[in-house]
Amino acid sequence: MTITFPTATITGYPRIGPKREQKKALESYWAGHIDAEVFAQSVHTLRLSTYHRLRELGLDEDYSIPASYSHYDHVLDTALTVGLIDSETAGTDFDLDEYFALARGTAQRPPLEMTKWFDTNYHYLVPEIEDSTQFRAHPQHLLSLVSEARAAGHTIRPVLVGPVTLLALAKSAPGTTTSAFTRLDELTAVYRDVISILAAAGVDWVQLDEPALVTDCTEHTDEQLAEAASRAYTALAGASTHPQILVTAPYGSLRAGLPALANSGIDALGVDVSAATRTIDPGYVDRIAAEVPAPVHLVAGVIDGRNVWADDLRSSLAVLGDFCRESLSVSTSTSLLHVPHTVSDEPSLPVDVASWLSFAEEKVTEVAALASALEEGAESCAESFACADRAKRTRTESARVHSAEVAARTAAVSGDDGLRIDFETRAAAQSSLDVPRLPTTTIGSFPQTAEVRRARADHRGGRLEAGEYSAAMRVEIDRVVWLQEELGLDVIVHGEPERNDMVQYFAENLDGFATTDNGWVQSYGSRCTRPPILFGDVSRPEAFTVEWSTYAATRTQRPVKGMLTGPVTILAWSFVRDDVPLAQSADQIALALADEVADLEAAGIGIIQVDEPALRELLPLRDDDRPDYLEWSVRAFRLVNAKVDPSTQIHTHLCYSEFGQIIEAINALDADVTSIEAARSRMEVLADIADFDFTRGIGPGIYDIHSPRVPTVAELTELIEAALADVGADRLWINPDCGLKTRSYAEVRRALANLVAARDAVLGSEHVPA
Repeated sequence: MTITFPTATITGYPRIGPKREQKKALESYWAGHIDAEVFAQSVHTLRLSTYHRLRELGLDEDYSIPASYSHYDHVLDTALTVGLIDSETAGTDFDLDEYFALARGTAQRPPLEMTKWFDTNYHYLVPEIEDSTQFRAHPQHLLSLVSEARAAGHTIRPVLVGPVTLLALAKSAPGTTTSAFTRLDELTAVYRDVISILAAAGVDWVQLDEPALVTDCTEHTDEQLAEAASRAYTALAGASTHPQILVTAPYGSLRAGLPALANSGIDALGVDVSAATRTIDPGYVDRIAAEVPAPVHLVAGVIDGRNVWADDLRSSLAVLGDFCRESLSVSTSTSLLHVPHTVSDEPSLPVDVASWLSFAEEKVTEVAALASALEEGAESCAESFACADRAKRTRTESARVHSAEVAARTAAVSGDDGLRIDFETRAAAQSSLDVPRLPTTTIGSFPQTAEVRRARADHRGGRLEAGEYSAAMRVEIDRVVWLQEELGLDVIVHGEPERNDMVQYFAENLDGFATTDNGWVQSYGSRCTRPPILFGDVSRPEAFTVEWSTYAATRTQRPVKGMLTGPVTILAWSFVRDDVPLAQSADQIALALADEVADLEAAGIGIIQVDEPALRELLPLRDDDRPDYLEWSVRAFRLVNAKVDPSTQIHTHLCYSEFGQIIEAINALDADVTSIEAARSRMEVLADIADFDFTRGIGPGIYDIHSPRVPTVAELTELIEAALADVGADRLWINPDCGLKTRSYAEVRRALANLVAARDAVLGSEHVPA
C-alpha cells in the first residue's frame, strides 16, 4: 500500500541535543569516562526525546521526522553504509572505536581529511576511494534507528547522502587510476540493495540528499551531474522492491538537475525555495511549477533552514500557492542542523531582538502553521500569522537596526580598494622584524584550561571583579609566552585566553550584534559554536584586543603577533542580516576592525594576523554569482589593513578550503604572509600555490590540530621538505593548521616541540641552502 507523504516535514534536525547532550557523551566516551554501553544509552535517550519533541511541535504524521542523527558526521555514516569506506565490522552496526578512528585518527593512523560542507560552517569527513574499493550494503545502522524509533511509537524516515553527491564529495586515493564518478553505476546498485533491505523491513519512505546538484564544481559540469542523477535515480526508482523515494536538493536552486530528477521516476522532490534562494534565482518557483510533473510529490522548502529570522508566513503561503498543485508538502529549505535548538532558552537576548528570531523548534512550528494554512486557510493558525506579522513590523521599525553615523562612514569609503604600497617595499621595511629563515609560529589560540573557562564564566556572571579577571588572564598569558619561548618558537602569540570563540568574542565587542547563551550549532563531531546574530549596523565602541597583545609584548623580546578575526569570517560564522546586502555588512565590519588594527599598530605590535578561514566557505555555489562575492570580500579584507605602515606585517589564515578555486582572491588579499590548512591533505594545496606563482610568505600547516594524534618529528620533517619543493625557504613559515584551543597542553607541548625540531632538522639539511 502506498503511504502518502506527510504534509509537514523537515529534512534534518540538530543532533547535538538542546543541552549539548551528544557532545558531552562523545567527549566522555573518548576520555574513557564512560563505556560504549553508557554512550549508546545516552544517545538513544537523546534521539527518542528529539522524536517526542518534534511530534509535540507538529510533526505527528508517519515519516514526517527524518532519521538524521549521526554520532559524528552523516557523510561518514553514508560512506560506511554503502561500503565506500571499507568496514571491518560488516554485518553489524558501527563499531565505535573503528568509527571514531576514521573521524579522529589514532596513534597508528591519521584521520580522514575534513573540509567544509558546501557553503556552510559544517565540516564533513572526505571519503577516499581506491581502485580496490568494493561497495557493499551495510544498512544495519539505519535499521537500528528505524527499529529503535518504532519501539517508542515513532515512524521515521531514513536519510542518506545521495550517490551523486557522495561521489562528488569523495576523493580518489593516491595511486588510484580512475575517477570516482566512473563507478556511479556500481555504487547505485549498492544503494538499491540498501533501500531494498529497508523496504523489506517495512520502511515506506527514504530520503536521499543531493546538494551537489545545486552547485557548479570544477570536476563536473551541471549537465554531467544532472545526467548522473538521472541515471542513478532512474535505476533506483526502477528497482522491483524499494521504498518511496524523496530526493532533496538543499542550499540553492536546481538547474539541469531539476528536469533530470523530476523525470527520473522518484516519488517526491524536495526543493529549496527559501527567500534567500528566491532572491538569487527569482524564476526558480516558476520553473519548478512548470517542470515538475503532477505525479511527483513536491516538498517545498520554504522555511529557511540556515538563518534565524522569523519567517514572513504570508509571503511563504503565497509562494506555496504559486505552485498550483495538490501534491504539495511544506518543509525546511535545508536540514536544521545549521541553527540552534530554540529561542525560548535565550534569557539574555534583548526582548525585541528575540521576537524577530526563529531557531529549530520555532521553524518546525512555522512549517506546521503553513501546512495547516494550506489545508484550512490562514485563519486556522491566526496566532502564528499574527506573530509573524508583528516580528516583521517591529524589526523594520526598530531604532536598533540602522545608524546614520555608520552609514555615512561606510559610504565615504565607496570606491576605495584598500590596496597598500607594493609588497617589495613592504618586505624591505619588515626586515626590521628580524625573524629567521623558516620562522615558526602558531595560528593564535592555545588550549583553554578549566581554570581559564571558569575565570571567564565568573567574570561574566559578576563573581569576579574586572581587576581579578585581568590578573587571571595575565597569568595564563605568562604561561603561554613562557612555553613558546621554552619551545623555541620565533613569533609569539598571547594565546587568546580571554576569547570564548574567535567570532563570538568580536561580536560581543562590536555594536550591531547579539549573542546567545545556548545557541549552540555543530561544526563537526563534538565541536560546537554559538554563532552571533548580526541584526544592525556595525561599529566598534572601544579597543578590545590591544590590552592583551601589548601585555604579552612586555613578557618577551621576540615579535608578538596581534590576532583579529576578519570581516568575511565574522559574517560566515554569524547569522547575518537578510535586509541589506552582505557586502554592506562586510564593509561596516572591516571599518570597525580597521580601528582595532590602528590601535594595535600604535601600541607597537608589528605583526597583525587577520584570520579569514571562511573566505572559501562563503563562495557562492554557482559560478556566475562568484565574481561579485570575491570582489567585495577581498575589498573588505583590504579595508581592514589599508592604513597600516609598510613595516607592519599583515598575516592571514585560511583553512578547510579548495584553495585552487579562489587562488586569485587569496593573492588579491595582499597579505604579507598567508597560513593555510595543509596537513590532512598532505600538502596538495601547494601545487595550486606553485602554479599561480604566489610570491609572498606562505605557511602551510604541518600539524593537524583537529586530531588528538601528536605527529612525529619525522612526519613533520617530511611535510616541511614537501613544502620546500614548491615554496622557497625565504618565504616559508612553519606553523600548525589552525588554532590550538581544542587540544590539551600535553598534546600541544609535544607537537610544537616536534614542529620546532623538524624545522631545525630541515635547516641543518641540504634542503635549505645556507
